[in-house]
Amino acid sequence: MVRERFSDVTLIANKENVGFAKANNQGVALAKGKYICILNPDTVVAEDTFTQIMAASEKLIHMGMVGPRLIDGTGNFLPESKRNVPSPLTSFRRLFGIKLGKVKNYYADHISETGIGDIDILVGAFILVKKVDYESVAGFDEDYFMYGEDIDLSYKMKKKGLENYYIGTIPVIHYKGESTDRNTEYIKRFYGAMRLFYSKHFKSNWFLDFIVSFGIRLTSVIQSFKNHHNEKRVIDQYFLVSENEELRQKIAAILKKEVQFISLESAQNLGYTNNELIFDNELLSFGKIISEMQRLKKSNITFKIRPAGCNFMLGSDFSDGKGEVITF
Repeated sequence: MVRERFSDVTLIANKENVGFAKANNQGVALAKGKYICILNPDTVVAEDTFTQIMAASEKLIHMGMVGPRLIDGTGNFLPESKRNVPSPLTSFRRLFGIKLGKVKNYYADHISETGIGDIDILVGAFILVKKVDYESVAGFDEDYFMYGEDIDLSYKMKKKGLENYYIGTIPVIHYKGESTDRNTEYIKRFYGAMRLFYSKHFKSNWFLDFIVSFGIRLTSVIQSFKNHHNEKRVIDQYFLVSENEELRQKIAAILKKEVQFISLESAQNLGYTNNELIFDNELLSFGKIISEMQRLKKSNITFKIRPAGCNFMLGSDFSDGKGEVITF
């Protein structure tokens, strides 16, 4: 598909899954720009996201990496957009939900959702960094297959004396949960990555090692018994923000339910039944859609986006549930 539709794109076609860290390092090695952007495929950016974040980065002092405010498919803020270093004690505090004196919270709550400031850890879904700085710390550590490599990279930048900045004025949708299901393999990789991070960056201490190992094992057991597969909610009414009658009929046919046109002004007054709002990108820019999702977010509203010129719409009804693509 990439070769056929985007022939000007340099395609690296691995024959096996080499993991997130190694795959991104392969791409960076071929990149020729001053800046690179690590960007997950399950994201939606506005038309001016890159120009905005580039302009913001030029004003930052000792910049290592920059990340935007991430929101999920329901328009809600994702707190992992800005985090503190997950030291053993910080992780212990998070695992057991208790405060420990001056031990920092896992999330960087010293900066507001829409604020701007330096933080310890950025999320790998969207990272802007100068190529020379990325390469100076050897990029992503390929000992991590998936999960933890963004924490490791952020920490290496901090150790080098560079700052990682959170730009809360620039929102990007991240359909969190697309990369993998929260199954046994997920649990094994996630907590294995945290153990690897501690062994690489923190001095061994038998007491802390015991606490971390106990916490990881306990959480792994608890997570394995949880049901992470959210049931798809039953939608009472579908609304389409568009002027395309043919599109409305196609969506109604695939959903087997009535789809009504609606304006953004009227969408603000939707009732308390389960409603789904479908944005047509041929009418609204991605930037406008991202803005409206945040403005209109309610517990009874879900969103889908139909990209311009495409015969599908996509979205996610949950912050940690796998997204979906509906073809018509």
